[in-house]
Amino acid sequence: MAPSIDRQGYWGRPTSTLEWCEENYVVSFYIAEFNTVSNLIMILPPLYGAVQTFRDGLEFRYICSFLGLSVGVGSWCFHMTLLYEMQLLDELPMIYSTCVFVYCYECFKQENGISVFPIVLLVIFSVSVTLQVYLQWKEPVFHQVMYAALVACLVLRSIFIVTRVYPWLRGLCYTSLGIFLLGFLLWNIDNIFCDSLPPGVGVATQFHAWWHIFTGLGSYLHILLVFGVWPTLHIEPQK
Repeated sequence: MAPSIDRQGYWGRPTSTLEWCEENYVVSFYIAEFNTVSNLIMILPPLYGAVQTFRDGLEFRYICSFLGLSVGVGSWCFHMTLLYEMQLLDELPMIYSTCVFVYCYECFKQENGISVFPIVLLVIFSVSVTLQVYLQWKEPVFHQVMYAALVACLVLRSIFIVTRVYPWLRGLCYTSLGIFLLGFLLWNIDNIFCDSLPPGVGVATQFHAWWHIFTGLGSYLHILLVFGVWPTLHIEPQK
């Protein structure tokens, strides 16, 4: 939880079930937590990637992957307002977009087709998480566990691909995973040691902001990993 400083801003008192380790409305009257701006890395590059993917005529699932990473829009709204409705706009797309990533990795050898069974399983999972968390429990820890389960599936599948199928992509895979895990480490430090951090920590050292930056970059590289696999399906054998 953020330090308990009674500072009011444009969006009023927070209604979200989570509040991060940053004093509210310090930098701007209109932005509750200024780590909001770090979400730009999960907005601008993915939108550029989606446009380029569309122009190159690649499959729709790859466009969805880039658009899924643009969940930074929801995170921006959440940290800017600390309202529960905006928290949903942040957390729900995290589940949905990761399901898209999982599908791409599960069906990485399937070209220009749809695999119905994985889609049905992932839709059931997404709907179940949505109903349990936001209509019954409203428990953020449950969302975090479900998101972690999806990420674990994604990590295991990607490691399998680069060790058994496309070993020349190991460097890109492990770099993206390492960057993502670094962001996860900083996220935990921010949560666990919030009360012991010195007051007035500058914007540049807000660990939650670095979580946005590193996980955004790591996820972007992970999408490029799929693109590293995709062209190999189109290489004609040498005669």
